[in-house]
Amino acid sequence: MNKKDLLIGFIIGIFTSLLGSYLFITFFTKFDISTGIEKIREMGYLGKVITIGTTLDLAVFLILLKRNKEFIARGVILAVIVLAISTLFI
Repeated sequence: MNKKDLLIGFIIGIFTSLLGSYLFITFFTKFDISTGIEKIREMGYLGKVITIGTTLDLAVFLILLKRNKEFIARGVILAVIVLAISTLFI
């Protein structure tokens, strides 16, 4: 069941990062989500916005550790690592 928990944590980490990026674009830019992603990509800041979105993963990670879900928390960290590597190539 470790691989299943790791996959669940990975999916939670990706969705949390997407939620954080969405919240950042809607609250801190004057664009809606589709126009905001397009404009941010044109300016070359998409990797930075994804990185800002991953800050919500920290809260999810701490909640999972508090509830003794270590393998799911590892999946969240794996998602953060994958997103960090992917931002190098965006």
